Amino acid sequence: QVQLVESGGGSVQAGGSLRLSCEGSGDSFSTYAMGWFRQAPGTDREFVAVTRWDHGRTYYAEYGDSVKGRFTISRANAGKTVHLQMNSLKPEDTAVYYCNADLSSASVRRPGGGRYWGQGTQVTVSA
Repeated sequence: QVQLVESGGGSVQAGGSLRLSCEGSGDSFSTYAMGWFRQAPGTDREFVAVTRWDHGRTYYAEYGDSVKGRFTISRANAGKTVHLQMNSLKPEDTAVYYCNADLSSASVRRPGGGRYWGQGTQVTVSA
């Protein structure tokens, strides 16, 4: 059974930075692809980023268009933790951010996301 626990949300002014973390547990979890989605009130859940872990390093990373160049996804802790470094934050980045995982990056990247979800962490960016 895979479990995901997020941390690191909070409030920041526009232009600031936040770092989200998600720790996963379960058999062979380090081989899973891990990613982030976000959902603002009244909107659909939006893909943010996904990464795979291979040979002790972040092997693959893909980003949603709205965060490219500002957000960086990475793995740590032997692949069990995924970080999302968010820089140059904008008010439109305000949302609940969810950690997501599945066996492949393609599974995470599909519209409904992968099979496993964290509980979500709130990020609020004020103007």
